[in-house]
Amino acid sequence: MQFPEFNPVLVQIGPVAIRWYALAYVAGIMLGWRYAVGMLKNTRLWTLRPPPATTDQLDDLILWVTLGIIVGGRLGHVLFYTPQVIWTDPVQIVRIWEGGMSFHGGALGVLIALAIFAWRNKLDLLRLGDIAAASAPFGLFFGRIANFINGELWGRTTDVPWAVNFCNRHIMETHGACPAGNRHPSQLYEAALEGVVIFIVLRWATHQAKYTNRRGVVMGLFMLLYGVFRVSLENVREPDAGLDNLPLGLTMGMILSIPMILAGLYFAWRGLREPLPGEVSAAEPSPAAGR
Repeated sequence: MQFPEFNPVLVQIGPVAIRWYALAYVAGIMLGWRYAVGMLKNTRLWTLRPPPATTDQLDDLILWVTLGIIVGGRLGHVLFYTPQVIWTDPVQIVRIWEGGMSFHGGALGVLIALAIFAWRNKLDLLRLGDIAAASAPFGLFFGRIANFINGELWGRTTDVPWAVNFCNRHIMETHGACPAGNRHPSQLYEAALEGVVIFIVLRWATHQAKYTNRRGVVMGLFMLLYGVFRVSLENVREPDAGLDNLPLGLTMGMILSIPMILAGLYFAWRGLREPLPGEVSAAEPSPAAGR
């Protein structure tokens, strides 16, 4: 399958270019924000605990989250994947419109933003993280679709029927040459798993299992699922240039995702083990235990 002649610029107005990549971030953030507001207003989700924040607080939080995504995502890409630009071309660090964002850096940026916001407003960080995690798949889905349109982060060579020949004018101009052979459209795999599948699982966790009444379980499930999917898909995704000979056959994506899996398991286990309001801990004797 030949890669289409996508133009990464949707509209050009003089020197101002509106890019699909930027619109993907705007769409992900806006839809995630509105979804989170809807969750806070849904009283059926908060039967044992009140919502972790008010809608007004969430409106304030969205700016913090946006900054965390942009600053963390860009710095993460530079530090994890292209540290050489720090001393060879430092201006490249701020050229976000050309692509080059790291999910793991963005996730750390959002976590820091949530921690500061929770501290300043005396909110429960774990429960705030649950809301953020439930809303995150929107951004992941649109971000991966934008990666595909941009002709970046393609997969390894393959002979599957749906393999794509990633070659068009934009790829030639950006990379100097097209990648050899037909390749996995790994961006679309990631959009499906990280965006659609994780959303469905977390929707079940929040609206059916009512894990919104617990602390950190939804966030833990998100971290666990993302880590597992990312590690799995790294096997069909082309390693980043200069990072294809890491120890044990690992990729940078795998190395950064393994701690997410471990942290996700911990937060999910901790949240499920913690007694719900009104419950008595198994370690705490009941009033009649000594009779």
